[in-house]
Amino acid sequence: MKKSWRDRLASYPHLPSVKEIPAPMRKRHGEGTIATPSPREVEEAMRGVPEGRLATVMGIGEDIAMRHCATIGCTVTTAIFAHMVAHATEESVKGKDRTPYWRTLKIGGELNPKYPGGIEAQMARLEAEGHTVVKRGKRYFVEGFAKKLSGTR
Repeated sequence: MKKSWRDRLASYPHLPSVKEIPAPMRKRHGEGTIATPSPREVEEAMRGVPEGRLATVMGIGEDIAMRHCATIGCTVTTAIFAHMVAHATEESVKGKDRTPYWRTLKIGGELNPKYPGGIEAQMARLEAEGHTVVKRGKRYFVEGFAKKLSGTR
């Protein structure tokens, strides 16, 4: 039997963690530490984005780094957990416990095609909250997203 998305989120008891930045990453990020978030931290950050505001995976990663006094946050892990949170939310039947995952964007304000329902579903929810989505090439972005970022950048 396949694990539920909520069970998958719960299967990271060793996180969060703070470690030295791995050698291959030092050329780009320098010396210091990297904070790898727990799924719960990512979900809490996503839940904290109020209607009309937005967040980015990069911003959530930066906030997590600050919280753990690390040099950088692991945005790859943050993005993976954001994807999992989105699917766990859709899998849940509790309407009031829904995490507004559609308000968390990729870098540059880009919509995430891996969220449940793809671009169309995320675009519909964002537009219902008053955001304007524009197409650039094959990708979609929230217009003026930087002015709408909440505390999680």
